[in-house]
Amino acid sequence: MTAPPTTDEYRSLISRALGAALDADTDGPDRQRLFTPSSHRLALDPDVTVVRGARGTGKTYWAKALIDPELREVAARSYMMPRLRRVRVTTAFRAGGNSETPYPGKRKIARLLRDVIDPDSYAYDIFWRAVVMMALEVPQIASLADWPDRIRWAAANEDAYDDALGRADREARDSGETRVLLFDALDHLHSDRGTADRLVSALFQVALELRLTTGALRAKIFVRPDMYDSAPKAFADASKLGANAADLTWSRENLYGLLFHRLGNHPSREAEKFRAQYGTWETQGEGRFIAPVDLIADEKCQERAFVALAGSYMGTDRRKGHTFTWVPNHLQDGKGRVSPRTWLLALRTAADLTAERYATQPYPLHYEALRESLHEASRVRVDELKEDIGWAATAIELLEGGQVPMEPSHVRQFWAQGGLAEILRRRGENDDENSGPRDADDPFALIEELVELGVLTKRTTGALDLPDVYRLAFDIGRKGGVRRRS
Repeated sequence: MTAPPTTDEYRSLISRALGAALDADTDGPDRQRLFTPSSHRLALDPDVTVVRGARGTGKTYWAKALIDPELREVAARSYMMPRLRRVRVTTAFRAGGNSETPYPGKRKIARLLRDVIDPDSYAYDIFWRAVVMMALEVPQIASLADWPDRIRWAAANEDAYDDALGRADREARDSGETRVLLFDALDHLHSDRGTADRLVSALFQVALELRLTTGALRAKIFVRPDMYDSAPKAFADASKLGANAADLTWSRENLYGLLFHRLGNHPSREAEKFRAQYGTWETQGEGRFIAPVDLIADEKCQERAFVALAGSYMGTDRRKGHTFTWVPNHLQDGKGRVSPRTWLLALRTAADLTAERYATQPYPLHYEALRESLHEASRVRVDELKEDIGWAATAIELLEGGQVPMEPSHVRQFWAQGGLAEILRRRGENDDENSGPRDADDPFALIEELVELGVLTKRTTGALDLPDVYRLAFDIGRKGGVRRRS
């Protein structure tokens, strides 16, 4: 039997295998590292219209994977979904586009809504119909110079849209394919939350119409859960939208499965030694390996494997907690969600810190390094919050110097003293990238929205708490919690 990796080899493997940031914008999916958690199968079904997922759960990752025929084949095989082999996938829209992309960016959308589309009519479906026709490469609209002309043409030629859908549907059915149009990164549609909600609502209508009126055309919309919830759904057959929705969730079992998949698929001798310790790994060629089922789906087996890496306890005995549960629990947001990006980052950071400070200890990951790694994971998570939901980060920043749990009245007092309402109004006027809260002037509504987002949690006493994955980077204290850096 192959000897197991040494402590140093394990530590090196963790650092290198988890070294690349799990960020679909900068680190796209590839054949070796693509992991297919059991809970994501439904999200890839061509008939599922809406895929809900918080930041870092895999929306853009899967959108990019679906575009790639080789990665679709990996997913088709892993999920036993042969239909994925008979799809043609096109990115119809991705907010944040630039002059080199076929879809309009956020600033252009704002100008279109101001100058071309009558905001009082709420006729935002015209915008999405033009987007769909561009994705279907309708010659009449693709030949026009810019989006204002395309929007006007779509409004003046409504029958052309139905004709385009009919032609594309027939072509897809004749070829035996399903034509899937992807919509992603809707977080950056518009700075005004109400306008963003109406745009998303109109997209839902257009997507549902595709599903109900064609046999082979489908839309797949990747969207944050809060944006899905707040978008108005007062249109015909809206209830069918929820019946064709899926959620990108990561259970603890999935997170550990991802870790072991990444370790086993690193192109190194250390990875070979790692694989040899845990049953028979299926090979799919070109350096891709599939772990035994128990290492992916059996938490008892996963715990034994992780204890071999990190020991049993977050200290010298069980009073400090068990490593297997402690690490994912402290990376959760208020909804119990763990981003796979912060999960892998925390473990990689712990390996690096262990090598620097605890190199002689018997496990590849030292418990103090795991505890310290939460600070880096929190920093990255808060950076993501600032990028995607900047107003929420601003609201929490004003609580600096306080300690949670905190009474709602104290939260409102911090906000009043910091002038939060005025700050948010200015953000709404100047921020081209993010949408704001639903009601910037109502602190009670702001608290409820932060709870819905998982940024704050509410205790049974009514006091408000802040998960460690946010609290540490915001430098807010908690009695008995993980210590802030001095």
